[in-house]
This record gives sequence, structure tokens and C-alpha cells, in this order.
Amino acid sequence: MAGEEEEKGKGFTVQDRRRFSPETGDARETSEESKEFTLSGASENRSESPGETQTHDVLPEINFSTFVISLSTQALMHLGEIANPLSGKNETDIPVAKQMIDILGMLQEKSRGNLDASEERLMEDILFDLRMKYVEAVKKK
Repeated sequence: MAGEEEEKGKGFTVQDRRRFSPETGDARETSEESKEFTLSGASENRSESPGETQTHDVLPEINFSTFVISLSTQALMHLGEIANPLSGKNETDIPVAKQMIDILGMLQEKSRGNLDASEERLMEDILFDLRMKYVEAVKKK
């Protein structure tokens, strides 16, 4: 029991390695790639009542840029560029990657005229990169 309590009190560190800043959508400098965020352990943030799952964590703001980056990360995973977090292996699923890229393309079309300059640039840059990686992946297959 004592070992369990010690482990619950420990926090963990998450390292943000995204190439784009979630706040502005701009490309990050290399020094920002090593920025770390520390999150506290679950026992400090949740109520002790068994039926309650109330969290007091401050979650990152969800905006258009973070949404687009999350979709592009999924596409990169399916292209085999990023390891699958469940298996830890680089797995390729070309049809699913194409679908994710098409979803981002549709999102770009449907949001045209409603984005600020940095969001528009983020969409263009991400779609260009993903499409080039997709072509490379298809050629390898």
C-alpha cells in the first residue's frame, strides 16, 4: 500500500515536440522544441470519492491550430513517420493516412476566408508536408 501511495504522488513530464506552436500556428524555434510541461499525479487532481471523476487540471486551450496539429499528427502516425503510441512501433496505413489528409483538405476548403493569416499558413504548410510524405510513402509501397 505504501508503494502505491508513493507512486500516485509522483508527477510525470511531457515533452512537447511539435514543429508548430499551438498558440499561433507558427513554426517553432529549435530551442522551444525542448520545452517541458510538468503535470501532477492523478491523486492530487481528483476527488477521493469513488463516484466522482472531477479533475482540476488546467487543460491546454483548444483552438483551430491545435485541432489541425492533432489531425496532422494522426496522419503522420499512419504514414509511419511517428510511432504508434499504443504499440511503440512505426506502422503504415496508407488509406487511413490519405483519409486524414483529405479531411484536412476539406477543412481548409470549408474554412477558407474565416482563418487569420497564421492559421491559413499553418494549413498550407501542414497539407503540403503531408501530401509530400504521402507521395513518398506510396512510392515506397
